[in-house]
Amino acid sequence: MSYLSISTWSLHRLLGPLRFTTWNAATGQHEQNVQEQPQALTLLELPAELARRGYHAAEVCHFHFPSTDPDYLAQLREAFSAAALSFDTLLLDYGDLTSEDEEKRAADIRFMREWIDIASLAGAKQIRIIAGEAQPDQEEAIRKSADGLIELGRYASEKGVRVVSENFKALTSTGTSSVKLLESIGDAADFITDFGNFAFPTKYAEFTMTLPRSVSVHAKAQYDGDGYPDREEFLKCLETVRAAEFNGAIVLIYDGPGDMWAGLDRIKDIVAEYL
Repeated sequence: MSYLSISTWSLHRLLGPLRFTTWNAATGQHEQNVQEQPQALTLLELPAELARRGYHAAEVCHFHFPSTDPDYLAQLREAFSAAALSFDTLLLDYGDLTSEDEEKRAADIRFMREWIDIASLAGAKQIRIIAGEAQPDQEEAIRKSADGLIELGRYASEKGVRVVSENFKALTSTGTSSVKLLESIGDAADFITDFGNFAFPTKYAEFTMTLPRSVSVHAKAQYDGDGYPDREEFLKCLETVRAAEFNGAIVLIYDGPGDMWAGLDRIKDIVAEYL
């Protein structure tokens, strides 16, 4: 049975500073770029608030972690447990398994391993690893990405975490490249299908290619300038989920203007009949 989840990206104007990761080619080091945002709610307070609002799970972006200290991660694990909310996925939002700069690729893989450790300590079931930023028609890039995902999947398994990837960034921007990658990695990793990341007019057909391997769908509507969803288009996306007999998390994605909770409620009402 499908269940209701949410990504912390859908609340990114409420959860305080965003701590994005960047690569400094001159120093050969990762750096953190902090983007200030208001904080109406801390990450530790979030699980209880989500449970109160009827959610059953959450996916947390890595740039929302104010600390990766083991004591803090233990507190976060406890906050999810106390709220009876599942910490489904840690969304690692940085890294390129297809980089032609071998120094950067090796550093990114070390970084991904560190975040697998963090996911394990925080109690996340899965960690989303970006497949890569190479173009989707590059067969060698798909092989490199698959090799990296298999390696990371084995490492994560030892930590009690499952690796998943997504139709996110260039390499998996088409259904065909996504399927080639999934066939190459076998059972080493699973997938997330995001409504917003395949292009018109083929996006609905591409959903049917990746949904059978997906553990969650990112239910992102097309929003107008006031943050209202294109209901007809959103329903068409959701119908592909129903037709695929999908059984997993339907993760609400809202990044439009105005009150983020109100924006989420508008799509939550539409999603309700598909749970």
